[in-house]
Amino acid sequence: MNKNNENYDKYVRIIHKELVPALGCTEPIAIAYIGSYAKDILGAIPEKIELFISGNILKNVKSVIVPNTNQMRGIKAACVAGVLCGDASKKLEVIADAQEDKIPQIKEYIDTHEISVNLSNNPCIFDIEIKVYAGEDMVHVRVSEFHTNIIYAAKNDKVLIKKELSSLELHQQTLMSIEEIVEFVESVDLQDVKIPLKMQIEYNMKIAQEGIDASYGANIGSVLLSSYGDDIHIRAKAYAAAGSDARMNGCELPVVICSGSGNQGITASIPVIMYAKHLKVEEDILYRALLLSNLVTIHIKSGVGRLSAFCGVVCAGAGCGAGIAYLHQPILDAISHTIVNALGISSGLICDGAKASCAAKIAMSVEAGMLGFHMYQNNQEFKDGEGLIKKGVENTIKNISQLASVGMKETDKEIISMML
Repeated sequence: MNKNNENYDKYVRIIHKELVPALGCTEPIAIAYIGSYAKDILGAIPEKIELFISGNILKNVKSVIVPNTNQMRGIKAACVAGVLCGDASKKLEVIADAQEDKIPQIKEYIDTHEISVNLSNNPCIFDIEIKVYAGEDMVHVRVSEFHTNIIYAAKNDKVLIKKELSSLELHQQTLMSIEEIVEFVESVDLQDVKIPLKMQIEYNMKIAQEGIDASYGANIGSVLLSSYGDDIHIRAKAYAAAGSDARMNGCELPVVICSGSGNQGITASIPVIMYAKHLKVEEDILYRALLLSNLVTIHIKSGVGRLSAFCGVVCAGAGCGAGIAYLHQPILDAISHTIVNALGISSGLICDGAKASCAAKIAMSVEAGMLGFHMYQNNQEFKDGEGLIKKGVENTIKNISQLASVGMKETDKEIISMML
């Protein structure tokens, strides 16, 4: 694919849009972001806050520790952290530079101010609305579809922003195919995509090492290393899990996300980086394998949707499997079979919110990606008609998309109902 091809620029834009840094789990950070943004428009610290959130936001915020809050969890902590400590211009790093003297004020504010949290009646799966009040003034802001997508903002009777929903995922899915992704990866001028990929390597490996060295959550990464040894197969899973151990449990290091998720960014990157180091490949090969992993993840996840009952790291596990396959055999056949095999193994994994056990699900999904490739190496495959597997990688991806976005809607509602 040469630079004159219309899709070349689209792929480059997708990488720069999707691979961005975030501090903490992205759903609570989205709440912190909208809180900070609304406070800026209000021009004062709110006297009262009302939040209206979709069920999937609640699911992904209620159990995870919010960074820079003294280990507080949940919706109110995320919102007030943004209001008191946030810088909305930094988007998903909104509370990265929280001043230490303001952090203790978060709990005090929650204890002394009226903050209501309500389930949204809006049908959008990803939806956050906030109303903040001070004196005679009221500010209303809504984020929808993805984490920093402000579609409405108003102060009193003056509308400042009003936008239509964009259906980003559907657009990206119709744009992409595995065959074209591989063509782009093979031909791209790496200077066009190197900055976000280099940042992903630096940030995500740093938080993975932190997860190994310190104690976070259930310490899945350390458990894997102590129980099964440290060969490359185990290290790839362990370091990916360790990155999530740290991220889900209050570590104040950023990650470079993929498809709106830090856990997917970790899963799509760390196993590929670990294998590239083990195989001692040239730097350019690492970048191309990492690019492939991220784009495959984005392609599969686009059909699933930003949030659902389908665990997103399944998509990233298939992505990292494709990236590992590329390091060994950079051919379409190896990559396609690896993806199909990986999806056939782990497509039943559900999302029951962001929390410590995400690290274990990452380990399982990375295992599926690696096993998917080893199956290909040994001339083994799941065949057309076996479960959700269809002949052709795109047909299998379509089945997974339909399962997640349509078939699991009632599952999603039941999970949220249990949490409530």
